[in-house]
Amino acid sequence: MKIKKPVLETDEPAPKKALRADRPPTEGFVIIVDGHFKSEFDTLDAAEASGRKLKSTHPMLQIEIYDATTKARTLLS
Repeated sequence: MKIKKPVLETDEPAPKKALRADRPPTEGFVIIVDGHFKSEFDTLDAAEASGRKLKSTHPMLQIEIYDATTKARTLLS
């Protein structure tokens, strides 16, 4: 009787990039909700779409988009 051995994969998944609350990101765009870094995006359009969706469901939040390359914040209205 033959026993099947599990196939071991050599490719490990890429480690998830962790956001740190004490350091602003160095690339991409980030949603800032009430002064706290939350979600990171590769494009400005994706960050704005997510921010506007959040703003439509919770209009009392102050939501900004942070551009890591220019280090500028833009308030969503």
